[in-house]
Amino acid sequence: MTRKALAAGFADLGIDLPDEAQQKLLAFRDLLLKWNKTYNLTALRDPAQAISHHLLDSLAILPHVGSGNLLDVGSGGGLPGIPLAIARPDLSVSMVDTVQKKTTFLQQAVIELALRNVTVHHARVEEMQGQYAQISSRAFAEIGLFISLTRHLLAPNGRWLAMKGVRPDEELKALPADIAVEAIIPLTVPGLDAERHLIILKAGS
Repeated sequence: MTRKALAAGFADLGIDLPDEAQQKLLAFRDLLLKWNKTYNLTALRDPAQAISHHLLDSLAILPHVGSGNLLDVGSGGGLPGIPLAIARPDLSVSMVDTVQKKTTFLQQAVIELALRNVTVHHARVEEMQGQYAQISSRAFAEIGLFISLTRHLLAPNGRWLAMKGVRPDEELKALPADIAVEAIIPLTVPGLDAERHLIILKAGS
């Protein structure tokens, strides 16, 4: 039933992934729930809910992820970073979190799932260095704070991918004048009865 639910979700999202990727996604789900018993990585305990609320929710943004390297900020239990890395083995994904136990889990997941395209950082994002074409967040912070903490890491012509629930109009109104909202994309996540939006932003010159 689990594989069927995942496959049905992919069909609804218009995503086609090979069997190996689907198996890795389910292995990641199992690993997340196993470690969750000790490390409190997610409020969810139900394996079926984890498919919709974690795997499919993360992969709903897949069609909007470009080709340049991606930094996932406040990765926590690896969402959306690890599902995106599994779905896009060509994509270089870095994940950062300030909580040691969470980055310990992420490192273990990278090893067990043999994710050669993933790097894990235990750090405060504002103290990181490097340049990333894409910077994502899911339930990390309000958009203005997310942008101010990561702006030094965004490559020229790069994009922020902010995953939000209800459309965050008030947050967008408060953004600095040189931040451009490129797109506000409503997302429909199979099995998830809640609003979801992807906000894509760019820095002005």
